Amino acid sequence: MNRIAATYVYPLDGHAPIRNGFVEYRPDGTVTAVGTSPDIAAEPCFFDGAVVPGFVNTHCHAELSYMRGLFRRGTGMAGFIDQINALRDTCSREERIASIRHWMDVMWHRGVTAMADISNGPDSFAVKQASPMYTRTFLEVFGTEPEDCADVIASVRSLECEAWSFGLDAAPTPHACYTMSPELLSAASAEGLRSGFLSYHSEETPQEEEMLRSGSGPMWENRRAAGMSVPPVTGASSLRYFLDRLQSVHPFPVEENVLLVHEVCLEQDGIDALKEALLHPFIALCPLSNLYIHDALPPVPLMRANGLTLTVGTDSLSSNDDLDIVAELRCLQQHFPVLELDELLHWACLNGARFLKKDTVFGSLAPGKRPGIVRIGGMDASGRLTDESYSERVI
Repeated sequence: MNRIAATYVYPLDGHAPIRNGFVEYRPDGTVTAVGTSPDIAAEPCFFDGAVVPGFVNTHCHAELSYMRGLFRRGTGMAGFIDQINALRDTCSREERIASIRHWMDVMWHRGVTAMADISNGPDSFAVKQASPMYTRTFLEVFGTEPEDCADVIASVRSLECEAWSFGLDAAPTPHACYTMSPELLSAASAEGLRSGFLSYHSEETPQEEEMLRSGSGPMWENRRAAGMSVPPVTGASSLRYFLDRLQSVHPFPVEENVLLVHEVCLEQDGIDALKEALLHPFIALCPLSNLYIHDALPPVPLMRANGLTLTVGTDSLSSNDDLDIVAELRCLQQHFPVLELDELLHWACLNGARFLKKDTVFGSLAPGKRPGIVRIGGMDASGRLTDESYSERVI
């Protein structure tokens, strides 16, 4: 039997953090016992830091890893979209796959046990098949012209079959209101819900809200200048628009797990609407990406006050310097000092596992589970994250 002791152990299984705790586990990673060490000085394997379950990254675009360092910061979403369109085809497929493999290895060794990943093509499929990390792949679709809806759906169904051929859990999902016709938004949502899951970029930027509320702003002007169709002007939030399109293909309340990614512009009326529409809403927080693109953060205090189920993602290396869950948690802690590490880890581990419906295996240090065991070092004397904090996998 293997055993590791630490200054702090975070079980996340309904028990409070354990000071001077231990975790015992089998060679295959199955947790057998968690508790308080009777003599921490005598522990043969002691870590001065925290021992936690493996992380669940609920929003990543691993296939964009080759774009690290190519993007200008602070351009807003319109500028970001212009950059991604210009830079998407700047290296070979072999280079893209090598970058995916490298960064998935980095995430694994830092402690990411499971991931909800976005794919627009097949580049990541073989890498995911070979990785020890569990992944659910959301096959994201775009298309602003209504007449293209049937062809786009046929194409993503073909990509879904290809993903299945690699043994992956994968299904279509819509991208965002500003890249999809109303018809495609509804059709892609219906396709995704067949799998029991949906992931959707929602209220990521004020420019997105301008588009839907008033038919104005940089994103609206970019689309019009490019000759693209634009979403209908509703006078309401883009979240309400999404919920309306969802209701057109699925009666409310929706029982499937729906992940709303970003929600930087979320307001109380949107929260009220999503609680009526969705039985199992989840929010993916990607704070470093939000700061990178448009220097804003989601209303975390409002989300907490309303009891929303929060998770943590890294987004992609087109809008982030790294794919580091601890860095995301540190960012949240710095901007919202009321947050304690125990709560942040619930978001980054257990809630993510619940979204993926894998919490019987992942998410907490409970006997019988195989969540991965991770060490977090570089904490201060009170157990908070610092600029020197890091994570590394134990098993």
